[in-house]
Amino acid sequence: MKAYEGVPGIPGQSPRISDDMARTWADVVATARRSAADGLVVGTSGNVSARVGDVVLVTPSGIPFDRLGPDDLVGVDLDGRPVLGEAVPTSELPMHLAVYRATDAAAIVHTHAVHATAVSTLVTEVPTIHYMAAALGGPVRVAPYALYGTDELAAHVLAALADRTGCLLRNHGTLTYGATLEQAYDRTAQLEWMCRVWLTAVSVPGRTPSLLGPDQLAETAAKLRGYGQPG
Repeated sequence: MKAYEGVPGIPGQSPRISDDMARTWADVVATARRSAADGLVVGTSGNVSARVGDVVLVTPSGIPFDRLGPDDLVGVDLDGRPVLGEAVPTSELPMHLAVYRATDAAAIVHTHAVHATAVSTLVTEVPTIHYMAAALGGPVRVAPYALYGTDELAAHVLAALADRTGCLLRNHGTLTYGATLEQAYDRTAQLEWMCRVWLTAVSVPGRTPSLLGPDQLAETAAKLRGYGQPG
């Protein structure tokens, strides 16, 4: 891991990358590569980030995920000032920073997943085709369209995320966050899967898929709180 002397934005300090930073960056790279391998992004689309204290590690702009390595680490503070690395951060940095400042997110995954992007052009809220919508806080909203990388898009995303951990971006893609990169990625995968299920169901001629109501989602949310292994 490269040492960064005279890190911008931290006057008087010349730190090396901490082990925690190095591990987190490796996880960011692995998650970004997984999103490409799973077909959730194409080329240099999409981006991944994770927060370590007051530093956000984020994928750089214009570098294919399969080419990312230790020396491509990019870190900024919560105001977007560069503190680590030399590469330019993703153009969607304003959106990532807005989510970190407004929520308890520790990791964010943004993709251009095919089915979710298709659904974003059809509805203002993802129909509750499956109970796993409860895992995202309820019916998933679609943030209105705005040019990528803008404060306007960031504001739309924050509104769509109110009481939710994921949303769609109209004519654009998905954004989910979590306490870990693994959780954020799992929420992205679940969201893409739900969108695919709904598109499949509504494609059957002459049939209308059944949807779940608020009470059913609330029942699922309560049960999910005890899901998994103790501890």
